[in-house]
Amino acid sequence: MATARTAQSKSKSKPAGKAGRPAAATSTTELLLEIGTEELPSQFVAPALQSLQTNTELLLNDQRLSFGAIRTIGTPRRLVVAVDRLAAHQAAAVKETMGPSKAVAFDQAGQPTKAAIGFATGQGVPVEGLEIRSIPKGEYVFAVKQEQGQAAAIVLAQLLPKLIASLSFPKAMHWNQTGVRFARPIRWLVALCQGKVLPVEYAGITAGSVSDGHRFIARERAGSKKGFSVRTIAQYLNEAERHGVIVEQECRRAMILEQLTTLAESAGGVLHHDDELVDQAVYAVEYPHVILGSFQPRYLSLPKEVLMTSMKEHQGFFALVDRAGDLLPNFLAVTNMKLDDMRLIREGNERVLSARLADAKFFFDEDRKTKLEEKAARLMDVLFLKNCGNLRDKSMRMATLAASIAEQVGRADLRDACSRAAWLSKVDLITGIIGEFPSLQGIMGGEYAKHDGEPKDVWEAIRDQYLPKGMEGDIPGTLSGRILSLADRLDTIILLFFIGRSPSGSEDPFALRRHALGIVRIVLEGNLKLDLAACIEQVWEKFKRDLPGAVPQSSRNEILDFIFERVRYYSRISRAIRDDVTNAVLRQANQNSVDLHDLFNRAEALQCITTRPEFDPLIIGFKRAHRLCEKEQWDRKPVDPTLFGHQAEVDLYQALQAAVEEFATAMEQGDYGRALDVLVRMKEPIDAFFTGVMVNADDLAVRSNRLSLLKHIDELFMAFADFSQIMVQGS
Repeated sequence: MATARTAQSKSKSKPAGKAGRPAAATSTTELLLEIGTEELPSQFVAPALQSLQTNTELLLNDQRLSFGAIRTIGTPRRLVVAVDRLAAHQAAAVKETMGPSKAVAFDQAGQPTKAAIGFATGQGVPVEGLEIRSIPKGEYVFAVKQEQGQAAAIVLAQLLPKLIASLSFPKAMHWNQTGVRFARPIRWLVALCQGKVLPVEYAGITAGSVSDGHRFIARERAGSKKGFSVRTIAQYLNEAERHGVIVEQECRRAMILEQLTTLAESAGGVLHHDDELVDQAVYAVEYPHVILGSFQPRYLSLPKEVLMTSMKEHQGFFALVDRAGDLLPNFLAVTNMKLDDMRLIREGNERVLSARLADAKFFFDEDRKTKLEEKAARLMDVLFLKNCGNLRDKSMRMATLAASIAEQVGRADLRDACSRAAWLSKVDLITGIIGEFPSLQGIMGGEYAKHDGEPKDVWEAIRDQYLPKGMEGDIPGTLSGRILSLADRLDTIILLFFIGRSPSGSEDPFALRRHALGIVRIVLEGNLKLDLAACIEQVWEKFKRDLPGAVPQSSRNEILDFIFERVRYYSRISRAIRDDVTNAVLRQANQNSVDLHDLFNRAEALQCITTRPEFDPLIIGFKRAHRLCEKEQWDRKPVDPTLFGHQAEVDLYQALQAAVEEFATAMEQGDYGRALDVLVRMKEPIDAFFTGVMVNADDLAVRSNRLSLLKHIDELFMAFADFSQIMVQGS
């Protein structure tokens, strides 16, 4: 029997090279997998390539196949994995499996029992090869097997269908009798390892070594439309380009950006850069070629946003502006081919855009024939939410709340403007232009309000009401816009919590988390002194009056907790404040009056002081006092100095008395750095107290007096934040 050694698990495999001498060097090869499809939606390609990258790495590591670099590249018609310096063979591994205990496996004479023989047979090892090892549970039998690695080609033949199947898409389809689901039908597969075709089959397609060129220009560029043979990664990329396909997405991106810039300059303008539109173009074509088109200058009378949205959302065109930022009557389109004469393609794009702009101009002109005020009555016919009123009801609630917020932030002069903006804020939802371009809601409302002669504070607020869009992007640029955005978001969140439609797990169909984050950003970045609890109370009470048949399904505190979750997220992502620091502050927040600025200032001050060397020892002392006060039961009375029996008690009591007044003054002035400094100075007397006295003294009066003293310390600290939430080294 082998010498016993400790085992940590019942069954495990590990590369043989790690158990003793290094594994022998192995030869390397390369892997190429191409999934050829019908045209994929452009927004599907990048996530699919990222998933392929991650899953390929996981699968190769799991199969003990070392590799150099994994590249995932692709176009709308192909998803490609290219792996270089791939090990030609799996690394050998040692598999150890724990069996029965020694007492069960061997009799008193040391002979194997039926249990040992059965275990050895099941593991495929001779019974005399079993090892006995000592583990914490006692002595047990182990089977140790050396697993020789298989050739990479054998492993990959089984691995690649699983890799393809691991891809998921927002929408998928099945197209043949195999029942396989994929974003679009798979038309061919290329699977090569060591220059040879792997016997891979998926979705009824057998892998080969022939790829397909560009659907339209392969014949023109390579003289053949039948595809091309593939041998290596480098040869594949070269042949693909010869057949009209730029497989590497970053190469296509560079080509597109260079052509966009050059053509914009040739037209005397500047490209209006749009990263989202660039990404769309990169993953929508296989051989990018940019063309310059134009439209009739009369359409420049339309708002800039209408023109740019029409070009982007309907056609995927890029807009051009002059040096002053004004639109030019030109556009740039990324096409999927380069022909000697691009005139027909350009003219076709111009005709399509002209029709779109004509529609937009018609709706724009029709909408302006009546004022927003005249259209507002029609909001009664638009349901906001079942059993929760219409858009007119929501607008009226927003008008009341916006006026109240204006007063809270010290701008009573904006009360009427904010109320008016709220009343008109949703009218553009029933206009023709928003039916054509839903993404322009708010923007066009502001445009129409300006046309109607509404005050600047009103139309600017309507224009900016949906800002910010999320963690990124600007908040409303005007105070009236910030107030309107807050009123809209608060009304929506409170209503949905009231009727029991709050987010559950990952489900958030009404984007309430985004709305809550918008509230946090507007208040903090917009520097608004606002009592959120008062706002919630106002709207909550209105719902209780206006929805008499509805029983509240949540509480007001649940709404605050929901917003606090976004405060935690914002603090971590935007300001790098530790989660435990934010939790400490929010746990002690007064939910009857919530000032996010005040809470955030406390968190920032606390974050700063955590770097001081004496902070962690201070928290350890505080937590000891806090736990004692929570755990022990005593008859709390005012601290009696005559019961002190040790100088450490006297010192702590005097330090506490001095700290209370200075701490209260600092807190009242909002000088949180100074308030924390007062607490930090309590470290030495707290440490000396715990070193010098035993809190749970035999004399009950002394014990109660000491606990009461510690309770005062606990309350002093908790007046700033719940320091029990702070994590320290080793806790």
